[in-house]
Amino acid sequence: MTIMNVLTLALVIVGGLNWGLVGLFDLDLVAAIFGAGSLLAGAVYVLVGLSAVWQLVPLSSALGARELAAEHRR
Repeated sequence: MTIMNVLTLALVIVGGLNWGLVGLFDLDLVAAIFGAGSLLAGAVYVLVGLSAVWQLVPLSSALGARELAAEHRR
């Protein structure tokens, strides 16, 4: 796993946990730490979103490898 995959996966997990806190407790931890509507909070949200897009590549590779293995077994 490359450093970029580890970093983006960590950011996706942070984003998921933040959304969980928003849903459960109406607490946006990113906004609480960096200030609601601040440039830094916006940067964190953008980085989390870009990380999710980046993680589509390993996901599609994993799914493609699984399909290839299933084809090979037939």
